[in-house]
Amino acid sequence: MEKLTYQEEETMRFIWHLGPCFVKEIVACYDEPKPPYTTVASIVNNLKRKGYLKAEKFGNTYRYTPLVAQEEYTRNSVGNLVRNYFANSYKEMVSFFAKEQKISKDELNEIIDLIEKREDK
Repeated sequence: MEKLTYQEEETMRFIWHLGPCFVKEIVACYDEPKPPYTTVASIVNNLKRKGYLKAEKFGNTYRYTPLVAQEEYTRNSVGNLVRNYFANSYKEMVSFFAKEQKISKDELNEIIDLIEKREDK
């Protein structure tokens, strides 16, 4: 799975939220000042080229549909993060966030509860 730029990832988040959509609908998702239609169309074409979207022709425009689910992209991105920055150790990643005080004891307990529930199944 090819890595996305910040702009491509932001655009994909809008598309995942919208589902099948047109560039005009994607532009409407941006905060003011909205980027030009042509800029968003260029980003969408890059996403299509990278295999994240498929395009269906509707008259003189295209409707775009995600080919990669948000969950799949997230799983892949987090896996890359853990592999590249935490020696492929999720424990190291959680320890990092605990040391940086980015995760609370209550949140860690919630994670433990999730793990225990998963093991019960």
